[in-house]
Amino acid sequence: MRISIAQINSTIGDFRGNLDRMLRFAERAVKEQASELVLFPELAVCGYPPMDLLDQDRFVELNALSVHTLQRELPRGIAVGVGFVGRNPYAGGKALVNEYGIILDGKLVFEQIKTLLPTYDVFDEARNFERAQSWSAFEYKNERIGIAVCEDVWRETVTPGTYYVDDPVRALLNQGISLLCVPSASPYYAGKLRARKALAERICRRGDLPIVYINAVGANDSIIFDGRSFIVAPAPGRKAGRPADPEPVMSLAAKSFEEDLVGWDTAAGDAAEAAWDIEDAGPALSAAAPGTEARDGADPFGVGLSRAELDILENALVLGIREYMEKCGFSRAHLGLSGGIDSALAAYLGVRAVGKDRIAAFSMPSRFSSQGSKDDAAELARNLGCSYSVLPIEPVFTSFLDTLKETFGGRPFDLAEENLQARIRGSLMMAYSNKFGSMLLATGNKSELAMGYCTLYGDMCGALAPIGDLFKTEVFALCRRINERSRASGNGSVIPEAILAKPPSAELRPDQKDQDSLPPYEELDQILKLYLFENLSGQEIARRGWDPALADSVIKTAARAEFKRRQAPPVLKVSPRAFGMGRRMPIARAIHEI
Repeated sequence: MRISIAQINSTIGDFRGNLDRMLRFAERAVKEQASELVLFPELAVCGYPPMDLLDQDRFVELNALSVHTLQRELPRGIAVGVGFVGRNPYAGGKALVNEYGIILDGKLVFEQIKTLLPTYDVFDEARNFERAQSWSAFEYKNERIGIAVCEDVWRETVTPGTYYVDDPVRALLNQGISLLCVPSASPYYAGKLRARKALAERICRRGDLPIVYINAVGANDSIIFDGRSFIVAPAPGRKAGRPADPEPVMSLAAKSFEEDLVGWDTAAGDAAEAAWDIEDAGPALSAAAPGTEARDGADPFGVGLSRAELDILENALVLGIREYMEKCGFSRAHLGLSGGIDSALAAYLGVRAVGKDRIAAFSMPSRFSSQGSKDDAAELARNLGCSYSVLPIEPVFTSFLDTLKETFGGRPFDLAEENLQARIRGSLMMAYSNKFGSMLLATGNKSELAMGYCTLYGDMCGALAPIGDLFKTEVFALCRRINERSRASGNGSVIPEAILAKPPSAELRPDQKDQDSLPPYEELDQILKLYLFENLSGQEIARRGWDPALADSVIKTAARAEFKRRQAPPVLKVSPRAFGMGRRMPIARAIHEI
C-alpha cells in the first residue's frame, strides 16, 4: 500500500484555511504519489491546542462542518486520516473527544478516540476531552491499521506526576495490527526527535511492524511544532518472526519546520534508511556538577547542545517568530538594541524570520550607556541591514527625576531610578507599536526571567519574548555558533565580537555588571536547570555538589519572581519546561524548597 504523510501547518480556528490545505495536500497525494492512504496530524481540522475555545459551541460546530465538507470534497479512491474534535459517544464524562477518523469515498469509515490525555507541561487535554474506552483496527488494502493518537504511544515515558492505566498500543498489538499510525501535535524541544525515534523503534521491535509518525509543523503561540514526521520499519531482509533481528530502520523522514508531503510503500522491502537531522546531543537535563561541564566536539560550547542541535534550535526560534507574527496579523516588528547580547540575538532572529525590511531597531541611550555599547548596537544594525534609529532617553529621564524630586525626598539613587530608565524605554517602544502597528519583541532570556532580573513595564514589554526560554549561557552559545557558521561561509561575524566579549550589563548605573546582582551565569544556569527541569530542592541540589547557600539563594529569588513572570509576554518554548503555560506556579506561597 502506498502511504503519504501530509505534514501540514494548521492555524487554530482557521477552519476554511485548514480545510483548503488538507484538500490541496490530498489532491497532491493522489496525483504526485498515487497514494492509497494519506494521513494528517492530530487535530489538523481545528489546529492544536484549541484550549478553551472548545467551550464555544460555534467552534465545535465549525469543526464538525469542516469534517462533513471533507467528506464531500476529498478525492475518491483514497483513504484520508484526519484529526478533529468529536462528540463523546460514551455515557457520562466530558462532552468532547480528541478523535482521529478515516474518510473514504465520502464516508467516515473508521474512528479512533485518543486515550491518554496529557495534563503536564503545556498540555491540558483532560480539561476538555473524554478518553477512549475501546480500540479497534481499520482493515484496508490487506493491512490491519491501528491508530494511536500522539500521547497514546508515550505511556512508557517517565513524566513527573503522570500515571496512565490504559495501554492503547498493547491493546492494538493484541488485535494483530500490521501497521501503527501515530498522528501527533508533538512540540519541539532540543533532543525531542531522538526521543520520538527511540520510542517508535521500541514499538517497532515489540510488534514487528512499521510505525508511521505524522507530526504537525508550524507554531501556535508559545508552542513550536517541528514536523520531522517519519516512518520506522523492520529492517529489510529480516526473518519472519524475528522482530529484533536486525534493528529497525527509519525508512522515511520529512522536512524540519516546513510543510511536506512524503510517500512510502509498505511493500518496499528494500527501502534504504532515510537521512535525517538526528545529530543532536540533546539538552543537558541533568546539570553537571561544578567543573565537570563537557566541552568536546559533541558539546562545543558547554551547554549540552551540539552544533547541529544549535542550528535546529535557531530554525525553531525563527519559525516561532514568523508564525506568531503571521497568525497574529503583524507585518512588522521592532525592538530595542542595547548593544548587549540578548537584544543582538533577538534582532538577528527577527531579521531571519521576516526579513531586514520588516524589522526596526532602536538604540535608547541614557547617561549610563557606554560608547562601546552604542557603537556595538549600530554595528549590529549595519550587519543585519535593518532600520536603525537613536532615541536618547536622557531628556525624558531628567524630566521624570525633576517631577519625582520632591516625592522622593532626597533619597539616594537606587533601583527606582534604574527601573525608571527601563520603563521609559518600554513606553517609547510601545508608542512606536501603537503608531505603526508594529509588534514589539521583548529581549529577556530565561536566566533573567527566572531571577526576576528584569523590569515590569520596561524591558518586559512586548508581544513575544523569542529568547525567553534560552538560558544566558545558551544565548552566548547560539551567538557563537551563528558567528562561527558565518565565518565558515566566508563572511565576517554577524554579531560583533565585542558584544560576546564584554561582561553583560544592564547599564542602568555607573559600572554596573550583571554579576553584581547574580551568580556567574555558568553556575546560575546549571542550578536553574536542576530546579526547573528536575524539580530538585536546595538540599538535593547541594548533594549534587553545589554550594548549599548558593542553591537556596537561587531558588528563593526565582520563587519570589513569579509575580513578574505572570505578567511577562509569551516565550517561544524550546526546552522541556518553559515559563508560562508549561510551568504554572502560585504567586503567593511559602518557599518550601529551601
